[in-house]
Amino acid sequence: MGWRTVVVTQHAKISYSGHCVVVQTQDGTNQIPVSDIQILLISTTRAVITSAVISELAKHQSKVIFTDNSGEPVTETMDYYPNNRDPQLLQIQFNWDKERKISLWTKIVIQKITNQIYVAESLKIETQDLKDELAKLKVDDVTNREAVVARKYFSLLFESESSRRDFSPVNAALNYGYAIILSAVNREIVTNGYLTQLGIHHHSQENNFNLGSDLMEPFRPIIDWWVKQKQFNEFTPDIKFGLVGLLDIEMKYNGENTILRNAISKHVTNCLKYLSGETDNIKIEVEISEVSNNAINGHV
Repeated sequence: MGWRTVVVTQHAKISYSGHCVVVQTQDGTNQIPVSDIQILLISTTRAVITSAVISELAKHQSKVIFTDNSGEPVTETMDYYPNNRDPQLLQIQFNWDKERKISLWTKIVIQKITNQIYVAESLKIETQDLKDELAKLKVDDVTNREAVVARKYFSLLFESESSRRDFSPVNAALNYGYAIILSAVNREIVTNGYLTQLGIHHHSQENNFNLGSDLMEPFRPIIDWWVKQKQFNEFTPDIKFGLVGLLDIEMKYNGENTILRNAISKHVTNCLKYLSGETDNIKIEVEISEVSNNAINGHV
C-alpha cells in the first residue's frame, strides 16, 4: 500500500516507465515507484498525464486528484474494479443494519463537535454556546445539531475574514484541505472493497462520495485549525503543500500515537467492520496534536 503524497505544481509531463511514475519538468526529471504513491495531486492545469500512469495507479488503488485553474480540487479517479470487491460484500453494504448506521453517525457527530470545541478553545475562543448545542444532541442527530454547531463554529473562527460561501483564500484553503482528507477516506473505502456512493447519512444522488463524506467528519477540524493559525492573503503553492503535509502530522486515534493518514485508514476499517457486523463495538477518539506546517513527503 502506498504512503507518499506527490504534488505536481508546474508544467509537466507525467508518464510511466519501469514501475515508476516519471515526472518531467523544466527543473529536471523525478521518478517515483508506483507502489510508493498513495495520492498523486496534480495541482496545475499545465500538466499532461498519460493513460498508462492512471491505469497503473488504479491497479495499486492510488488516488489521482485534479485541480482547476484556481487550484481547487475538482475531480479524482475512482477505480471500477478493486481486487477485493465481490458481490457478497456489496450485498452486505446494501443491507447494513439501520441501528448500526444510526449509532455510528451519532458517534461521528459527537467526535466532530468535540474536536470543533477543542479547536476553538485552543484559539482562546469562548465555546459555551457550542457545548450547549452538543448537550442537546440526540441519537442520529435528529435535531441536526451538527449543522447548527458548524454555522456557529465557523462564525467564531472565520467571520471576520470570510463567509463559507465566498471565494476567499481562506475558503479555498479549507476546501482544498477537506478534499485531501475526503480523497484519503475514499481510497480506504475502495481498498476495503466497498462503494463510496452509499452513505449512512449523506444520500445525495449528485455525490459519488456519500460514505466518504460521512466518515471524514471527525477529521475536518484539523484542517480548520491549521488554516486559522496561518496568516495568508493568497492561496499559494506553499499553503497547498502545507495542507497536503497534514496527512503526516502526529496525533492520537483511539489512544494510540499515529499520523493522520494511518488514523484515517484505521478509522475507515473500524467503521466498515462495525457496519458489516464484524464487530459489535465502535470507538472513535480523534485527538488533535499541535498542528504545524509539516514538510510534505514528495512534491515537484
